[in-house]
Amino acid sequence: MAGASVLGHLADPVIYMLGLGYGLGGMLPEINGMSYIAFLAAGTVCYSTMNSASFESLYSGFARMHEQRTWEAILNTPVTLDDIVLAEIIWAASKSLLSGMAVLLVVWILGLSHSVLTLWIIPLSLLVGLCFASLGLIMTSLAPGYDFFMYYFTLIITPMVLLCGVFFPVEQLPPFLQSISSVLPLTHAINLARPLMNDVVPSHLPLHIGVLLAYAFAGFYVSMVLFRRRLSR
Repeated sequence: MAGASVLGHLADPVIYMLGLGYGLGGMLPEINGMSYIAFLAAGTVCYSTMNSASFESLYSGFARMHEQRTWEAILNTPVTLDDIVLAEIIWAASKSLLSGMAVLLVVWILGLSHSVLTLWIIPLSLLVGLCFASLGLIMTSLAPGYDFFMYYFTLIITPMVLLCGVFFPVEQLPPFLQSISSVLPLTHAINLARPLMNDVVPSHLPLHIGVLLAYAFAGFYVSMVLFRRRLSR
């Protein structure tokens, strides 16, 4: 089941990367000094990592908490709720790390980047996974059922993919949307991954890492508060 899960999270972004990269790439000039497929690949690594962490913290996390009542059983041991939530975040991030590394492996096989700096995308994938796993658990703490997660994917994840530069430069957006994009975590992840793919040290490195860490810690704290309220009813 774990292999099928990772394959599912890997196949979708890779198909998008190859289909759009080679399809549109033949009609587009270089973007920021990169071929379009290489430009797209950097966004796809972050997109894949985000998706994997989100699905694991939402659907699988909800199943363990609500359907299987695994959390309830664990709470009868000396383990605390803080430990469980932290473990869920780390588990989701570890699965997202595998997804990010798998896409990165495809990038290397296709020869889209030969930069040694791309190795830094591996710890970046873990950081992105921690960020979106924490945010996903907020929704899990509020969800009455699985259908509730469609709000998150439709209203949060999908607009984020379109606004944060996965498929095209953020600079192409109107100024108002650029302002929104600048505060979204996926934008900061891509602003780290894309220069690394192009053999360039990212500018504003502390800022981007700080924003991702801030989202991760905020998501952990808010989800903890909400889980305490939910499980105390």
